[in-house]
Amino acid sequence: MYRLGWFSTGRGKGSRGLLKAMHDSIASGETAAEFAFVFCSRERGETEQTDIFLQMVEDYRIPLVAFSYQKYKAKVGGSGGIPDEIWPLWRLDYDREVMARLHDFKPDLCVLAGYMLIVGPEMCRKYDMLNLHPAAPGGPAGTWQEVIWKLIETGAESTGAMMHLVTPELDKGPVVSYCTFPIRGEPFDRHWLEVKGKSTAQIKREQGEENALFQLIRQHGVVRELPLIITTIQAFSQGRVKITPDKRVVDAQGRPIKGYDLSQEIDEVVGGSV
Repeated sequence: MYRLGWFSTGRGKGSRGLLKAMHDSIASGETAAEFAFVFCSRERGETEQTDIFLQMVEDYRIPLVAFSYQKYKAKVGGSGGIPDEIWPLWRLDYDREVMARLHDFKPDLCVLAGYMLIVGPEMCRKYDMLNLHPAAPGGPAGTWQEVIWKLIETGAESTGAMMHLVTPELDKGPVVSYCTFPIRGEPFDRHWLEVKGKSTAQIKREQGEENALFQLIRQHGVVRELPLIITTIQAFSQGRVKITPDKRVVDAQGRPIKGYDLSQEIDEVVGGSV
């Protein structure tokens, strides 16, 4: 059975929704996989939201490893930010402790699902880890908000979402899978007309994220994110896409690919929901 490692901070509804969707897909037989473990970077008693998440994992009877990042940081007197990708020793030591606690688990694939820490280089090399980015390959970088503003600013024709391999270079790992969708035609065109001739600075000042075009792009993007995660894991469990020991993404025949296009499958899942 294909085995998943699941990394989360469990800080809210989004993290719980991701876990539930994956659990339900496995329980229904839709995805031929099982959870090897769930790792959480918080422990019970830190936040109410994480306590709900941890209880959810236990209710699903998934092996749980919880190890508090904040408590570890306070214990060792860790410093604040990480400038220019320079990793302080205490931060690397936290990842080493995580890996030690996960030593007996043998996941085939790991997924960052609401994991609020940047994964260090040693953990990247040890596990094949996937992360979601809310843009198509070659699209804007940054948060989903930054992505949408850049799409509006550049008058983009399409966008999408992708899963990429986690590497020491933040958000620069190879594309593993993706889907795309148009943001022109119906129902987008009238909203493009509304912002025609306006700068993004003006739109932000007048409406901000309440802007109709901004909202519509987000709606069409977010509805595809969960299906993309699940469909990607299905593709891995079926051997349609693989990651080689030297961290290359290949198809079922072992041929290198620049991401596995799941647009058609995702569109079928989404159907009339947007």
